[in-house]
Amino acid sequence: MNRNNFLKVITAGSVGAAVLESKPAQATPPKKVLMKVGCQSGGTSIENLEFKARHGVYNLDGGAPKTIPGKGWDLEDSLAKKEACEKYGISLDAYHFPLSSAGIDRVEYPNIMLGKSPERDREIEILQQMIQVAGKSGIKVLNYNTTILPVLRTGKTIDPKRGNAAYSTWNYEEAIKRNDPKTRAGDVSIDQMFERITYLLDRILPVAREYKVKLANHIADPPTPVGYRGITRWNSPDVFKGIQRFAKLYDTEYHGFNLCIGSIAEGLKDPKTEILPIIKWVGERNQIFNVHLRNIKGGWNNFQEVYPDNGDMNFVQVIRALRDVGYSGMVMPDHVPTHPDPNSGLQAFSFCYGYIKGLLQTVSADV
Repeated sequence: MNRNNFLKVITAGSVGAAVLESKPAQATPPKKVLMKVGCQSGGTSIENLEFKARHGVYNLDGGAPKTIPGKGWDLEDSLAKKEACEKYGISLDAYHFPLSSAGIDRVEYPNIMLGKSPERDREIEILQQMIQVAGKSGIKVLNYNTTILPVLRTGKTIDPKRGNAAYSTWNYEEAIKRNDPKTRAGDVSIDQMFERITYLLDRILPVAREYKVKLANHIADPPTPVGYRGITRWNSPDVFKGIQRFAKLYDTEYHGFNLCIGSIAEGLKDPKTEILPIIKWVGERNQIFNVHLRNIKGGWNNFQEVYPDNGDMNFVQVIRALRDVGYSGMVMPDHVPTHPDPNSGLQAFSFCYGYIKGLLQTVSADV
């Protein structure tokens, strides 16, 4: 190649490179919003279903069917609940297992988290039957808790700027001053907690796989320091490490989380920034089965449960993070502020429904 031709090639290449460099990089378009507003309050009464439909809530956790003592859930009642929802165009997507956050002295089947055999084996048999009923009814998700202590709070904080709404509050220093006793479970370490959880899941996950029902665990609320009232909660004191340990127990699409944004935030020092990598990590593993959208002011050992628009977390960022991992389930209000007005509960939920729907529309507009 002579010198003139060589220069022509170089010049053409340089111009081409300059054009390529000047052209802005094409950003990856955001994923489509697949999630929808849902709720777990009120059950499947006509009054509640009409309330939900009026507010554009067409996906529901219906609570639970009737229990047949010593056996499990009533299949006929479950099918009737689903039919009642369908009359209003509502999809009955989930139920609550009778493993609640009420605490070991009030939960219906305590021996599982007490680690007490053979009593827990009989309780697990009942849960296995409930999974079968859920599967036969077309229920996709069962939400549950694996806790010993109940939901912990120390009082209420009144907000005059929000019409004297009362925010449920947890302050660890105040809790220590109360010197509340241990439960009948006594002292339970984090390793013992995980042993009892795996004992349960080893026996119910095979049934969940067979009937295609996802088991969604809600972390203990709130995360607490080691040994509080004798108990180290499985998500404490490092909430992210606890979530990771729980997530890695099983490699199956039926093992995951009822991801409570508020409860996770309660274990973080800077919820606004720290919540996002947790959503990304769990979401990329496809282990988010349900979402509780609850905002707080504060964080580890000291917080208030507030409205979705006046807490420390930016819920536009949260919903975008859920969208980006392809989450497609329900986003539902959880705990809401209270007030002496007898209608305040429905008012607060109505506000939350509209707020969540607005968030979903806002993030959808990114596409």
